[in-house]
Formats: sequence, C-alpha cells, structure tokens
Amino acid sequence: MNAVTDTDNAAKAALMAQSDFVEAFIVDLNGVLRGKWLQPGKSKSLFGQGLAIPRSVFLLDIWGNDVMEGGIAQDTGDPDGLCVAVPHTITRMPWAEGNTAQALLTMRETDGSYFYLDPRGVLARVLERYKAAGLTPALGVELEFYLVDNSGHHGGLKIAPRGADESGWRGWQVDAVGLNEIREYEPILREMMATARIQGIEIETLISENGPGQFEVTLKYNTDALRVADNATMFKRSIKEIARKHGLTATFMAKPYGHCAGSGMHVHMSVLDAEGKNIFEATPERGTDRLYHAVGGIINTMPDTMLTLAPHANSYRRFAPGVHAPTYGDWGHDNRMASVRVITSDPSASRVEHRVAGADCNPYLAFASLLGSALLGLETKADPGPESIGTTRSPHAPPLPIAWSGAVERFSTSPAIADIFGADFQRLFTACKRQEISEMRKRISDVEYDAYLKNA
Repeated sequence: MNAVTDTDNAAKAALMAQSDFVEAFIVDLNGVLRGKWLQPGKSKSLFGQGLAIPRSVFLLDIWGNDVMEGGIAQDTGDPDGLCVAVPHTITRMPWAEGNTAQALLTMRETDGSYFYLDPRGVLARVLERYKAAGLTPALGVELEFYLVDNSGHHGGLKIAPRGADESGWRGWQVDAVGLNEIREYEPILREMMATARIQGIEIETLISENGPGQFEVTLKYNTDALRVADNATMFKRSIKEIARKHGLTATFMAKPYGHCAGSGMHVHMSVLDAEGKNIFEATPERGTDRLYHAVGGIINTMPDTMLTLAPHANSYRRFAPGVHAPTYGDWGHDNRMASVRVITSDPSASRVEHRVAGADCNPYLAFASLLGSALLGLETKADPGPESIGTTRSPHAPPLPIAWSGAVERFSTSPAIADIFGADFQRLFTACKRQEISEMRKRISDVEYDAYLKNA
C-alpha cells in the first residue's frame, strides 16, 4: 500500500534516504503529534509495508496517559498498526539542526482502509460520502495563536507577552491589525512564512490580532480538505518549533490570558458539484436553497459537535456573550456575531464561515464535524430557522453547551455523531475526555484556595 509509483514520491523517498534522520509522527485524538526518529534506511517502510506503531497511541489523554476505559491498550495486548507516510508532508525541517526530514503518518488496516481512531481517517471517510454524492467541499482556514514568554520572569506570572513588566501596561498593549506589532516579532514571523513555503503550506495573509502578541494566518482555500487539515497541523508544528528557537512559546491554547482575547479557528466552506460549480452560488443578497440546507445541518448538530470544536477544559473560557465566540447555534448574513456567517456578496465565492472552533481543536475532527453536519443538512433539506441580526439572536437558535462536561455528554449520546464519526470512535473519544475531566477534578486552583480556604 502507498507504494512509490511516480516521480514525486520517488523524490520524497530519496529526500528521506539522504537525511541524517526522519521525524515520523501521527496525530492523536487531541491533535498531539506522537512518533519516532528513524534512521534513513528505516524510512523505506513509510512507502512500503508501513512503520509499526501501537494502535493505542491514538487513544492517549492530553498528558500522554493511556485511556484505560478505552480498552485498546492493556485489554488487547496493545498490538501494533502499520503507518504509511502522507507524501506531501515529507519535507526538510528548516528549523532543526543538520539535515533532517519529517513525515506525517496515517495508520491503515491490511485492506488499505483507515484505522478507525486515526483522525485523518475520520475526515477521509466523511469526504468519501461527499464523493459518493458527486460533491467536493472546499475549505479555507483562519487560525489564531499567541507568542508568549514563559520564562517566569514576570512577577510570578507563568506567561506574559515578550517585554512585559510588572506594571501590567508595558508589553500588554493591543495593536489589532497593526503593522508595528508584526515588526516587533518580524524575525519569528519571517521565518514562519519561509518555512511554510518550504513545506508547501500557502499562507495568504498574516495580521496582528486583538491580544498582545496574538496573530492570525489565513491558509489558502483548497478543494482537498485533507490537505487543508494537514497544512493546519503542519503549520501549528512549525510555528511552535520556530518560536522555541527564538526563546518564546507559540500557543494555540484557546484562552492563554483570562483578560485577553481567545484564539479561534474560523473555517470557510463551499461545496462544488461534479462540474466544479459552487452549489451555494445565487445572488449577492442570497445563496441557493442548498446553502441554507447546509447551514441548517450545521446549526442543528452544533450542540452535539461542540466537543470537537472545544475539546479541552480551557476551551470553554473562550465562550461568553457579546464576544466573537458564540454561545448559541445561530447564523446570519455577513454577521460576525453569529456562529455561522453566510457570505454571498460575491456570488461565485458564496460560502459559510464556521466561527465556533477554538485554535486548540484537532483540525481533522473539527472539519469532519463541519462537513459531516453540512452533508446531513443537504441530505435532509434541513431548515436553519430565522437568521440573527447583529446581536439580536434568532429565538430558535439552540444554546451551545459551554461547560466541558455538558459537551461530553451531548457528544456521547448523539445519533448524528455516531453517523458522522462512527459509534466506536464516539465511545472512545468520550472515554478520553471523561478521563481528562476526572484528572482535572483532582487539581485545586490557587483561586479556590484564596477564596475558600479561610472563608468557606
């Protein structure tokens, strides 16, 4: 499977063979990269039979512990699966010392199908359903992140913007869409852009955002949704490594500062028919009926998909009324206050913008939720209900679970989730999140001690 069959793959195999070593990795349920360093000779397996990696590596909690309730580690003897390379991700690692290469892996079964817990495979199966319907989704991504200093030299703060002092003013100013903010971090951001080009990741725009040291990149629209998810994953990896070189940390944590803007991942989606025509295209004032059916599917299942959009405890600090992180499943024409923004001003580029996901999500799972729910809407001709106008919310908009445990319970019992992800995936992702919740409940914060130790 995945044998070298063309010139491009042969060149990728040669690149690995000529490297000092190859860093090969999978993406687990939480979007964490886990893998091995390989000697060049061993890398041949990535285009052949595959590299043996325990299947249980996909089912680890955020700290890297086995999810015991899952039953795929100790209960089964922890067997291996075979992983093959995703060819376009085989590139040099420009940030690393020496002549090193990297390869994103995906786990396959002996019949060539995807391992059911591989997030990349989850998205691939949703895309197969689009293909069967004669449709092709196209995606573009806006991804926010912070550059922070976690050296601990900021009056006891764990993290702070670079150059911040204890006054709470210097270094904390916000310069949204300001070029000066970009220039302050120019060496890091220039290296980020250059590294993206080397990896074939097309960054269309870069802006400073609404937090100190916060930035947003736009990844180019593409009709290969798997490639978009790969690019988002590889971009996150790259900027983290580059920032580390410069003595900072790049974080996609949804809410790194309690008093500053959170970081989101906005996803733009259109759908093409077999002739390549945008099925949402109509007039500048309104899209086709199929656009609103897709929106209806997204809105109706949004409470159930919330766990894939906001997978962590910290994710839920980002959601509050009146900010750009909606708390209801609503939609509106060119309305950035809504969960789903419908954009039709250029009819040929008519699309929906999904605005709920945090930057901390696993892109493969978030895309699967968006595309799977939109397809359900198209198949059932779902009604999105009335639109929201500005901050005047539609009375029919369903509330989103903005508590982590609530999102877990919605995910765990949803027929729509079972349809999109499969019942086994639904059960095991739920088990992972319940284990993390259990661990979090054992941790008492300093705020709780300050409030309750003497006063309760």
